[in-house]
Amino acid sequence: MDPMKPARRPHRKRAGVAPRETHKSCATPFESVALLLQGGGALGAYQAGVYEALHEAGIEPTWIAGISIGAINSAIIAGNPREHRVARLRAFWEQVSEPRDGGWADQWTKLITFDAARGWLNQLAAGQIIANGVPGFFTPRTPPPYLTPPGAPGATSWYDTTALRPTLERLVDFDLINSKAMRFSVGAVNVGTGNFAYFDNEIDVIGPQHIMASGALPPAFEAVEVDEEFYWDGGLVSNTPLDWVLSARSDLDTLIFQVDLWSARGELPRDLSEVAVRMKEVQFSSRTRAATESFRRMQELRAAFNELLAQMPPELAATPQARLLAEASDPAVYNIVQLVYRSPTYEGQSKDYEFSRRTMEEHWQAGRRDALLTLAHPEVLIPPTAAHGVEVYDFVTPKAEILQPEKDPA
Repeated sequence: MDPMKPARRPHRKRAGVAPRETHKSCATPFESVALLLQGGGALGAYQAGVYEALHEAGIEPTWIAGISIGAINSAIIAGNPREHRVARLRAFWEQVSEPRDGGWADQWTKLITFDAARGWLNQLAAGQIIANGVPGFFTPRTPPPYLTPPGAPGATSWYDTTALRPTLERLVDFDLINSKAMRFSVGAVNVGTGNFAYFDNEIDVIGPQHIMASGALPPAFEAVEVDEEFYWDGGLVSNTPLDWVLSARSDLDTLIFQVDLWSARGELPRDLSEVAVRMKEVQFSSRTRAATESFRRMQELRAAFNELLAQMPPELAATPQARLLAEASDPAVYNIVQLVYRSPTYEGQSKDYEFSRRTMEEHWQAGRRDALLTLAHPEVLIPPTAAHGVEVYDFVTPKAEILQPEKDPA
């Protein structure tokens, strides 16, 4: 080995258990407030609206975690002082939705109220994105990948995301993220191993490359190199950081806001266009309800063991098996608050790359509206009273769907 060349880092281990979370003060009865942001491209403005409402209510996350566009929003929030976060989110979303047609499409959408015509205009706007890219985010490759030799730069993606790095460097203070004032995590997939990995400021020095790796969705974007390994968008494996946050052995009473951009539930498609929409929803939805139900069952088992432990003779409680179960017990309580974006029918299959200004504003306002509706229910801020309690709230999804919980695929 060349002594002047740094040793190659081993493959990052598959994401399993997050490092322990430490208590940070927050203006709620909880000891930790986690904001979890799913991937979904242009739909991510919904998350910005949710954060704006939380910000105005004085609820600030102590831990923020994201995938793909959720990683970008997370970096902007964690990488700015509280008083600048909404303005920096607004700056990003106005940049990527900057009209490139003189604003004619946005003017027409203000006048059109019926879905068929609105859907047609959205498709035109999405076509502009396909042809021209998004300012400060990505641009089409010239020459295109099918004219590029295998292995050459640009041969593995349709778009170049070089423009995203200066955007992140302008809007995000990475020194602030790495100061650990707020816990920060983003997920990606190791291209070489196929394993899911989290970049977490508890164990990593976070830079623009980690955010870009989390959002490198193939074949639109090429893999991003981090520590001599290459990563794709975390949504290929899991589009939510919920499991990562719940795996942390913190013993802290935790309030979780899970903000999803894709609904796991939907209608049976009637044509190929609706098939394309439903495919994306199934692929990228987090199945949050199944994960939370599984976690709730785990907490019930932990509570049952604690009750048995209190009744055990000392010699039985001291056995390795009993100590192992005691270490796995989590005395904390959790409120998991779900906010799931419900897209209008006219948005269609291009809704995750339709970056028009008018649609961005609609997504932002939808997130703000849903968060205000949720915060109008004071119970979301009250910790469960039962030991190992887990309460799940969803005031956005229609009740008929909530009454039919998702089944754990396992």
